[in-house]
Parts: sequence; structure tokens; C-alpha cells
Amino acid sequence: MDLPGLEAKSSVQDAGFCTRCYGSVWSHQTRTLAEKVVVAREIDIKQVRNIGIMAHIDAGKTTSTERILYYTGRVHRPGEVDDGAAQMDYMEQERERGITITSAATTCYWRGYRINIIDTPGHVDFTVEVERSLRVLDGAVAVFCGVGGVEPQSETVWRQADRYGVPRIAFVNKMDRLGADFGRAVQMMVDRLGAKPVPMQLPIGREDTFVGVVDLLEMQAIYDNEDDLGQSYRTEEIPAELRDAAAEARLRLIEALAEVDEQIMELFVAERDPDTAQLHAALRRATIENHLVPVFCGSALKNKGVRRLIDGIVDYLPSPADRPAVTGSHPKTGVNEVRQPSDDEPFAALVFKILADSFAGKLAFIRVYSGTVATGKVVLNNTTGKRERVMKLLRMHADKREELTEVRCGDIAALVGKELRTGDTLSALDHPLLLEEMLFPDPVIYVAVEPKTKADQDKLRDALLALSEEDPTFQIRKDPDSGQTVIWGMGELHLEILTDRMKREFNVACNVGRPQVAYRESISQAVESVYEHRKEAAGKHNFAKVRLALQPGEIGSGVTFANEASAGEVPLQFTAAVEAGVRGACETGVLAGYALTDLAITLIGGAYDEDDSSEADFAYAAAEALWNGARDAGAVLLEPAMDVEIRTPADYLGDVTGHLNAKRGKVIGMDAVGDDRVIKAEVPLTEMFGYATELRSLTHGRGVYSMQLKRYERVPEKIAAEITRLYVGA
Repeated sequence: MDLPGLEAKSSVQDAGFCTRCYGSVWSHQTRTLAEKVVVAREIDIKQVRNIGIMAHIDAGKTTSTERILYYTGRVHRPGEVDDGAAQMDYMEQERERGITITSAATTCYWRGYRINIIDTPGHVDFTVEVERSLRVLDGAVAVFCGVGGVEPQSETVWRQADRYGVPRIAFVNKMDRLGADFGRAVQMMVDRLGAKPVPMQLPIGREDTFVGVVDLLEMQAIYDNEDDLGQSYRTEEIPAELRDAAAEARLRLIEALAEVDEQIMELFVAERDPDTAQLHAALRRATIENHLVPVFCGSALKNKGVRRLIDGIVDYLPSPADRPAVTGSHPKTGVNEVRQPSDDEPFAALVFKILADSFAGKLAFIRVYSGTVATGKVVLNNTTGKRERVMKLLRMHADKREELTEVRCGDIAALVGKELRTGDTLSALDHPLLLEEMLFPDPVIYVAVEPKTKADQDKLRDALLALSEEDPTFQIRKDPDSGQTVIWGMGELHLEILTDRMKREFNVACNVGRPQVAYRESISQAVESVYEHRKEAAGKHNFAKVRLALQPGEIGSGVTFANEASAGEVPLQFTAAVEAGVRGACETGVLAGYALTDLAITLIGGAYDEDDSSEADFAYAAAEALWNGARDAGAVLLEPAMDVEIRTPADYLGDVTGHLNAKRGKVIGMDAVGDDRVIKAEVPLTEMFGYATELRSLTHGRGVYSMQLKRYERVPEKIAAEITRLYVGA
């Protein structure tokens, strides 16, 4: 592609652009022109960054993403969340509420690098969107509020990133806000997350006097130009009052690097100051190896600090080539196989998200781990064993799309597929590979739904099916007693959004019941239980005897099964039926019909008859033995206990804590943040319905809260008796 004035230029730097950013003297239009050259030519895999933006709700995550898209030339004006104009929040519900509900993907270019971005939700009800995004990303930007620091959902998404070993950089946002404290936010990363943050900058000014940052590598002050939304900036000497603090912070940065990087250690011991290039290289190595977390600061809303954050994404986060090779198994033999991140390897990709699109049909978002695939090709879905033709390949920008003819190793794209589900592995036909399964949390709340008219029955069924394909934490069940359709989700907001989407997107007129808590059941003591199944029907005898040992399990352990019976008592061909029988029986408890959990089951004996015993007989006997044993073992009702964090002005502290006590809440900690107080408490989920309205009333609209599931705990006897009475109809 030939462009006037750039014919003889071989790189962005040769065209007159700075290697770290495009500089203040270049216009937005000129920069976009240079990026078109980058788009037109081949992008090496080492110049690709697949990143996620993750944070607690209202930390400024989407605003930061909007500024990234603006500075990279992807959009011509940054969208504002408060105006409902954010590019990445494209759903009606997102724009109305000013929050991110579903993860959205986009692509932009900076300094010759392609950055694939997934903007994830910050609300705990939609944490599955973060989970499946982190499963396929190479790096992440954790955004923290300069005032709130590390908040509850910040901890959740950080742990998710830890689980997948995703390297991170951090951005302390909202440094212009009242109460913002950069040092406190960094220390909270140490105290609450166990992280090793290394500040790359110091803020110049604080709160409403925040005007710029000190770059600790270049040792200069940087001021973004407010007149052109931060498109240009100027550099000056570090203000005199910050020189000592900057020198000390730079020394701490070098010391932190010396602890984890051999090259910097050698220079440090020799009392030689590393140059900027050496520091960049060492920081990149330390970040990719998850030893350190570079920390930037700014105010996305005020267009300050975001350009340096984009540099940090390119400089320190890994490319697909920097990440370990992906390991899977052969779907038939079970033998482990490895795919290196290369175009030359056989094609392998993971479906990490499904999106129902009114124009293109069902879109499956994929991460390509190896090889390439082009439109028209046939690939193998190793999860189902079926073949899938790639009809279209798309690069997404939120709800907009552009067609591609091919995707390569390291790419994140979408394809149109009919039979694909979240977690499916796609591969070349002659090189099958099954990647590790994606696991999702169980829902904790449910409501009953029913169509208003007979004409809405089919539409309701289709809507529920489409939404359940999109969201693995959204489950549909049929109540065996009432025959009602019951939908399960992660919280009130989750179900509210889903039912609203049914009405708006699928035009379903339906009635929705009140939210109900998903209780669980368990046992309080160890017992042994025996059941002997004898039946004669149509001249055929049926026989099976099962002896089980039941014990309370660890909190959160679920249901475990072990076999200690001899083959003479229960032959091996029947033990699988016993396990299936007890696991099926655990779906319905003995107190109020809720699923049994935190239960250790051991098959310790039994009896069979060579002629009269079958797998069905043993499954039936096992289920009856389990239910009988659960009744004898002191069955107890469990309820979800939520980790609740409430921020309120100090004037209303007494009212809020008193209200929590009335809700069976336990206050376990309290912090002071400026004039506000942050209350940490444990409260049963059933007491939290409608709490947003109650808190607004108590604090005159100034209190906010967040919560997430902590564990299941025993329901007080009086309340449990009432729930049980309603269930049995006493």
C-alpha cells in the first residue's frame, strides 16, 4: 500500500515518530495515517498483545478503554459512560445503567503493535465474563480507583488472573478525585492482593491539583495537554518538591528489579546505575514471569496518563509468543499433546464466548493458540466430535465487525457457527486436540418465569435457549412439583438484566416471580446407611444391596465419592452405577428439596446376585441408601453468606451498622477513607434483597455497596424450620 510521503519509510520511527509514542507535535490525523501502514502490512506474532481490562465496578475501566481507543486512532472521539455513549458498552442495559454487563472485544494499533482488547464487567454478578476472558488472554490491565484502592471485585478478578497465571500491569485511576491517594492504593495491592507492585510514576499534585506524572525511568515530569484531550503533552524537569521522592522511588524500583532479575542485580552490586533500555528490558522480563506488577497512574476522564499506560501495555505485557505452549489431550487416546504458538503448527483454538447476533446469527469468539484457519475451511469440534465449516471470520469492535479471510496464531476473532458452545475446542481435522475444560461457578439465586400468553411460549423457550448459550452461569430448570420454568443466576442484577433482555431483544411478554435464594443441604454427623432393593415384576427378580458411609465434608468441597467395597460384595461393573445413583440423589435433599453438598460418600459394602442384579438396581439402591442416611445424619439447611463491603459517610455509620445487625449481619472490619467509612461484613443473601434502596434511604443517597459469595453456612434453626414447613406443606 503506497501512501504519499511515506514510500521510502520502513517503520513508524523512520516516518518521524518517536519509538515510545508519537509525540506532541504530530496530529491525530498524521498518527492515524501511520497506523494504516501498520494495519496494511503483516503483523509479527511478537507485535501482538491480547489484553483484558479488569476492575471493580466504577473504577473507570470502560472510560480508560475509551481513551485507549481514542489515542490509538480507533475512534475519533472518546465515548463517555455517564452519557451512555461509550463504544464498548453497546447494550441498551449497559448504557442505561452506566455499567459493563458483557465483555466486549476490539482491536487497535500503537507503535506498530496490534492490541486486542477485551473490556470486562466489574460487577460480581457478571464475573463469569472476566473468568472466560482471562482464560484466553496473555496479559491484563488492572484498573484501581485512586480513592477506593483495592475493592472487593478487584480482589476477585486478581485471584482469577492468578489462577490462569496472567501477567498484569496496574493503572491507578481517578487521581483527580477527592480522597485519591496513590501510595495508599499501591500499599493495598501489597496488603490485600499479595502483589509486588512497582510504581513507574509518581503523581504531580493530588485531588483537584493533579496535573501530571513523574516518569521514574526517564526522570522527567510529563503534563498532558488538556486543550486537545491529551493528544499532546510536554515534558519538563521534575518539580523541586518531588525530586527527592522521585529519586527514592526510582531506587526502590531498581532494588525491586535487582531481587528478581540477575542482570540488574549485577549492576546493582557493582553500584552501576542501569540505563533506561536495561530497565525496560528487565521490567518486561519481570512482568512476563509474574514477579512484578508495573503501576501507572492518571485520570482517564481528564485525559491524563493513559498514553503512558498504552506504552506500558506494549513494553511490558507479553505477546502470544512469550506465553507457554498450550497443552491439551487427544480426544480419543487421552495422550497429552503440545501446540507451540506458531502459524506453522496445526490449527487449535478455544471458543470462550457465544453471542446471539440478530444479523449474523450465533457468533463464537475464539482464541487461536496455534496454526491458521481461513473462511470456507472445515474444522473439528473436539468437544462434540462434529465438524464445523467456518462460514465467516470477523474482527469485532464491540457490536461492529469487519470480515476477515483468515485468522492466525495469537488472534482473537469471531466466527459464525451453529453448533458451538462456550468451552469447545476447535482444531484441524487431522490433528485433533482437546483443551482444558472451562469451569464456572454455580448460580445462587432463582426466579420463576412464565409466558403471559400462549403465543409467547415458543418465544420464551427460544429466548431462554439463546441466553443460556451465551451465559454458562444462566441455568434453566423445570420445577418437578409446580411444573414452572425456573431460571437461575448469580444475583438480582444478573436475573434482572436477563429478563429485561428477554422482553426487549426477543419480544417475550412474560411474568417473573420474586427472587428466591438457592439454599443447599448437608449433614451434621457421620452415619452408615444400608438399603436392600428387592422387587419382582413380570416374572423378573431385581436385587441390589448397598452400604454407604456418609460424612460431613469440608466447606466448599461439594460431593465426593470413594469405593472401598470388595469386588465380591459390589463388582466393579456396578460401582459406576452406585456413584451415578448417589450423585443423582444429591440433586434433591431430604429437608426442603435443595441439593445436598459438602458431603463425603463412601461405598463400603453391599451384595448382588449374578442373575438378578443390574446397574439400574444398584443406582436405585444407592439413591435410597443416601436419602435414608441423610435423614439419620442430622440433615441441615445451608444458605449463601455474602462478603459485603459498604462505603458510607461517617455521619451515617451507626444507622448502617445497626441495620446490618437487624439483617443477621456480622461486621468483621472497618476502615477510614477520608471522611467515609468502609464496613466489611458477612450477611446472608436472603437478607440482601432490595438492599440498594434501603442503603440509599439510610445514607441520603450517598452510600454504596458491593457483595460476593463467600461460603455456605447453616441456617438458624427457627428459619430453617419455617423453610422446611413451607416445603412439606405442614
